[in-house]
Amino acid sequence: MLDLKKIISSIADAGQKLFKKTNFKKNDLDTIISLCDDLLSNKGIVFGITVARDITNLYQSLSNENKLIFFKKINERYKPNIKDVNEAINKFQNSQDEKNLSDLFNKAEGKRRELFRRMNIAPNGTSIIVKLREDLLKFLKNNKDLTPLDKDLRHLFKAWFNPGFLKLEKITWRTKALILEKIIQYERVHQMRDMNDLKRRLGEDRRFFSYFHPALEDEPIIFVQVALTEGLGKSIQEIMKPDTSTGKKIDTATFYSISNCQEGLARVTLGHFLIKRVLYEIQEELPNIKTFGTLSPIPGFADWFMFQDEKLINEINNNNKIDLSFLKSPNLKIGETKIVENKEHILKLVAHYLIKEKDKNGYPVGDVTRFHLRNGALIDDIIINANVSETGYKRSFGVMVNYLYELKDIEKNHEEFVNKKTVIYSNKVKKYLQS
Repeated sequence: MLDLKKIISSIADAGQKLFKKTNFKKNDLDTIISLCDDLLSNKGIVFGITVARDITNLYQSLSNENKLIFFKKINERYKPNIKDVNEAINKFQNSQDEKNLSDLFNKAEGKRRELFRRMNIAPNGTSIIVKLREDLLKFLKNNKDLTPLDKDLRHLFKAWFNPGFLKLEKITWRTKALILEKIIQYERVHQMRDMNDLKRRLGEDRRFFSYFHPALEDEPIIFVQVALTEGLGKSIQEIMKPDTSTGKKIDTATFYSISNCQEGLARVTLGHFLIKRVLYEIQEELPNIKTFGTLSPIPGFADWFMFQDEKLINEINNNNKIDLSFLKSPNLKIGETKIVENKEHILKLVAHYLIKEKDKNGYPVGDVTRFHLRNGALIDDIIINANVSETGYKRSFGVMVNYLYELKDIEKNHEEFVNKKTVIYSNKVKKYLQS
C-alpha cells in the first residue's frame, strides 16, 4: 500500500533540491565536467533541471582560458564513439528495421547535442547557450578542431529558432523603451547615435520589423529597416534625412539595413525568412507598393581593392591604363572629387568584384551579395557616392548596390543561384562587365 506521507515528503525534498542554490567554486573545470556527466545520466527530469542550472551558472563563471578548455573537453568527451557506430551499422545491415535505424542515428549523433538539449531546460538556458556559442565562435579561427562542436550547436539552433517559433513584430515609437534601447545597440549596418536617430527610422515613411523568440524575452533576434520611397533609394544620406515624402509618389520599399542582433546565432539563416515575410507584410498593408529592393553596402570591396595590382585593374578596364592609386591613400577624404571623375572605372571594378570574384565554393566572395542572391534577388544597379560617410568609404569608397526583388522571379532566381551558382544581374550592370 502506498504511503502518502512518504510520497509527499519525497516530492518536497526534490523541490528543495531543485530550488536550493548550489554553491560551487567559480571557474571550476572539474566540477562542470562532472556535472555534464551527471546531466547526461538517467537521474530524472527534476534533478536534471537542477544540474542544468548549476552547469549554466558555472559556465558563466569560467575565464576565457577555461572556456576554451571546457569546449575542447566536451567536444572530445561526448563525440560519437566510432566502435559503437560501426556496431550499429552492422546491426542495421543485418536487420534494416526502424529500431536499428534509430539506434544508428543516436550512436552517429554522439552526446554533444543531447548535452545542450538538457542544458536548455535550465532557467534562461536558451539565452546562455546562445552566448556560449558566441564565445565558441571567437575561438574557432585558431581551433579548427572545435568545428564539429559548432556544427552541433548550429544544428540545434536551426530547430530552436525555426521561423515557425519566432514572432514577427512591427517596431514603432510605442514599442517598449528597453527594446528600443537594444535596437540602437544592435544596429550593425548604419549606426544610430541616440533615440533621435531611431525615431527618424520609425517615421510614417518607414517600416521596421523584428523577430522575437519566446525564450528570449524583450531580446530582438534580427531586424530589418525599410524606407518607403519613389523608386529604389540611391543614397543612404537621403534616406536618413527628415521625412520629405509629401508630394512624392511612394511606389517602392527600399530595404536599407538588416542586423543580426545575437552573434551566437550567426549563420543560422534567419535573414532569408525575415525579408520574405516583411515583403508580404508590406504588400498586405500597402498594396500601392509594387517594387521591392535594397540599398546595400559592399563590405570587403575596399579591402579587396587594396591588394590588387595595376595589371588586374587595367584588365578589368579593358586594358586602359588608369590611375586609381588615390583610393589606396590613407588620406582619402570623404567627398573626394576623383571618385566621380573616375566613376566608370570604379563601377567596372565593383561589377567585377560582385560577379566575377568567387569563394572556394564558386559563389561570390561578398557575403551581402550571397545573402541577397540566395534570397532570390538580382543585382540591379551600382551607385557611386551612395554612402558619403567614414564607414561608407572604409567599406567601399562610398559605393553601394541596389538588389531588386522581383516577386514573380524570386523562387526562380533562388534556384538558379543555389543550384547553378548563376549570378543574375540587370542590363545596367552588364554594361560594366568586361566582354
